[in-house]
Amino acid sequence: MIYEILLAEDDDNIREAIADFFSDKGKGILNLTTAVDGAEALELIRENHYDLLILDVMMPNMDGFSLCKNIRRSSDVLILFLTARAREEDVLYGYSLGCDDYIIKPFSIAALFAKVQTMLNRVKGAVSSNTISYGAISMNLLTMTVTTNGNPVELAPKEYALLRCLLENKNKVFSRDQLLDRVWGIDYFGTDRIVDNHIKKLRHALGESGKQIKTVFSKGYQLTDNT
Repeated sequence: MIYEILLAEDDDNIREAIADFFSDKGKGILNLTTAVDGAEALELIRENHYDLLILDVMMPNMDGFSLCKNIRRSSDVLILFLTARAREEDVLYGYSLGCDDYIIKPFSIAALFAKVQTMLNRVKGAVSSNTISYGAISMNLLTMTVTTNGNPVELAPKEYALLRCLLENKNKVFSRDQLLDRVWGIDYFGTDRIVDNHIKKLRHALGESGKQIKTVFSKGYQLTDNT
């Protein structure tokens, strides 16, 4: 499963350093999106799902405290404050608004990354798990490799992304449109038949195990544990 994280930070250097570190260490498990201020962050939150928010407190347009207060009206998403405001009253005020944790600047990005993993593990579970398996198919998320019955399988990026989506949602039926949104993105405007073509390629690459991917008539595709 990919965990979606939003970082709202107005300092370009800090924002870019965190984004680079998470991109390098996340290994496809943690996906970080960034916003330059609270207003942009709120717009992104309204349009997308996030598992955890990292919010700077002192931001233009909308500060982190105001953003947290706004979010807590309708969401219990994990919130981690990242701020230079280290006074006890500020920390306590942040907790009173509903934040889950605090990191005080200056800070170690490695420590921030570890804290994010810990928070997600505690609440969401399994961030540290590197392998997804179902039936004869196994995928290592760190090395981005796939095996069937222990034998390596070579997959193109889109086939890998399709398989990962199906593995992370075992037995769930996905329509073509849902797979398009997850793999190609909501900005893709081509025909949904591209999904059928890539499913065909994926099945071929998986060999006998490709039969685990079932076609559900008039609905879409589903990954089962049997061929």
